[in-house]
Amino acid sequence: MKNYTYSLAVHVGSITLFAIAGAFAVTQHLWFCATACIVLLTGTCISLYRTQNRQIRMMQRIVECMKNNDLSQLMCAPFNNPTMQQLATDMSTALKNIRTHLNEEETKHLYYENLLNQVDTAVIVCHSDGRIEWMNKPAQQLLGNRNKLPQEILSAIRSRQAVVQLPHSVVPTELSVSATHIQLKGKAYWLVSLKNIHTALEHTEMEAWQKLIRVLTHEIMNSITPIISLADTLNERCQTYSPTSTDTLMQQGLQIIQRRSKGLLEFVENYRKLTKIAPPVKNNIRVNDFFEDLKQLFADTRITFYCPDCETPWKADRGQMEQVFINLIKNAQEACCDNPSAHINIYAHIDDEKWKFIISDNGEGMLPEVTERIFVPFFTTKPGGSGIGLALCKQIIVLHRGQIAVASEPDKGSEFTLTFPM
Repeated sequence: MKNYTYSLAVHVGSITLFAIAGAFAVTQHLWFCATACIVLLTGTCISLYRTQNRQIRMMQRIVECMKNNDLSQLMCAPFNNPTMQQLATDMSTALKNIRTHLNEEETKHLYYENLLNQVDTAVIVCHSDGRIEWMNKPAQQLLGNRNKLPQEILSAIRSRQAVVQLPHSVVPTELSVSATHIQLKGKAYWLVSLKNIHTALEHTEMEAWQKLIRVLTHEIMNSITPIISLADTLNERCQTYSPTSTDTLMQQGLQIIQRRSKGLLEFVENYRKLTKIAPPVKNNIRVNDFFEDLKQLFADTRITFYCPDCETPWKADRGQMEQVFINLIKNAQEACCDNPSAHINIYAHIDDEKWKFIISDNGEGMLPEVTERIFVPFFTTKPGGSGIGLALCKQIIVLHRGQIAVASEPDKGSEFTLTFPM
C-alpha cells in the first residue's frame, strides 16, 4: 500500500503545480499547454478523490458490519500509514469488545430464560391493561397461548388480592398472585408471578382430616372396647343362671349393646383406612393393559374404554389405581341404574405432558352443592354410604401428585377428570 502522507503531499503539490502552470499557459496564449495542464489537473483531482474514497469505504464497511450485527470482521488500513493502521486496529478492537459484550448479554439472557423456564412458578411480564409481553413455560402451561391475562387475575392484581381461582379450568386451579411494578425502556409493566397452590391446599386439608380422624377413632375405640368387653362378660354371666323374665330382658339389652358396639367399631375401622394409605409404589403401566383388566372386572356392555396413546407408559401404583377406578366406575353404574340408554365412557390421553383420564356417564348427575362436598370425608348422599370412598380416591390421587375434578349437572350426568404428571 502507498504511504498516505506521501500520497497526500504529492497530490496537493501536483494540483498546485498544474494550476499555476495552466494559468501561466493561458496568459501566454499557449493553448495546448493550458489544455494539457487542465487534463493533468483533472486527473490528479480524480486520483485524490479515489484516495479519500478508500477511507470512506472503510468507514462504510464498519457501519455495514454494525447494522448487520456482523462484528467478527477485522478492519484493514487502506494506506501504509501508522495513524491509519492504529485507527483500523482500534476499530477492530472496538468491534471485538462490542461482540464480546453482546455475547455475554445473550448468554445471560439465555441463562435467565432457561432458569425461569425450569422453576415451577409462572412468571409473566405484562402491560397495565393485561397484554402479555413475555411469559415462561410454566405460565404457558397454566394459561395457554394467550396474549392477555384472564380477567380474574387482572382484577386480583389491581385489588391486591393474594389468591384467585380460575373458574373455567377443568382441573381445580387456585393461584397465589404476586405482582410488582417495573420500568422497561421507559414503559411501565407488571411483573406477575403465579403459583398453583391447589395441590398444597389439598395436602394440608388431607393432613387435617387425617389428624382429626386419628383423634376421633382413638377416642371412640378407647371408649367402645371396654363397653364391648363388659357387655360380653355380663351376657356370659346371665347365661350361667336360670333366666327369669327380667334376666331375659337384660340379656337382650346386653346383646343389643354388644351388637351395636361392634357395628360402631367396624364403622370406625373403615374411617381408619383414610389414615393408613401406604405411599404409592409406582411402576410403568401400559394403559391399554390396565383397561383390559378393568373390563374383566366389569362385564357391562354400557362401559367403553378408549386410549389412543397406547405406547407411552403411565407411572403409578397399579393396585391403588385399580381401587380408584373401581370406585369411580361403580359410582357411575349406580348413577345410571335408572337410565335405560345409559353409557359410561373411560377415556385416557396425554395432554400437555400429563396423563389425563376422563370417566363420564349420562346418569342422574349431581347438584352444585353436592359436587362441592363429595370429596369431604363422612359426606355421602347414599342411604347406606360411609362417605369414605371418594375421599379415599382423592387421597390416593394426591399421593400420586395428581388432581381430580368433577363436573356434573342434574339429569345430564357427571364427568370425573383425573390428571397425573408423566
